[in-house]
Amino acid sequence: MQKTDRLLAIEKILATEKISSHEELLWKLRAEGIVCTQATLSRNLRQLGAVRRPDPGGGYRYVLPESSHVRPAAAGRLQLLPVITDLTNTGGMLLIKTLPGNASNVAIFIDNADRHEIAGTIAGDDTILVIARGGVSVEGIHDCLETLLPGLHEWLRDR
Repeated sequence: MQKTDRLLAIEKILATEKISSHEELLWKLRAEGIVCTQATLSRNLRQLGAVRRPDPGGGYRYVLPESSHVRPAAAGRLQLLPVITDLTNTGGMLLIKTLPGNASNVAIFIDNADRHEIAGTIAGDDTILVIARGGVSVEGIHDCLETLLPGLHEWLRDR
């Protein structure tokens, strides 16, 4: 299991379920076929910025940061989907095409998400090159973009 896959699974679980302990999260991960140690899980949670907060229903739960520097706002996501026109794999990197004049806005959004899968972006007027970190596949970048911009792949398929 690659680290990127594990981090994406942790994010998905924390976003959709009330998880109050490492042990509970380890069980959820195992149910998805992901086995890791408590120490690895602890490092991953720290890397994602997840913290335990009081739950309105009582007890505590792990939550992901709400900061726009870490998790872009939903409103920004909706505004960016219509300007993205194409995604192309380029052998280890991903090329994103946008409507003219929109590439820098999309690139800033991606860079500000501070995702562990993405080393950075280079933007022109209507083209963005997304550069993966070492050991991250293009599929990992696709998954990351789908996390940042839910519905992206469906949007492009339906165009």
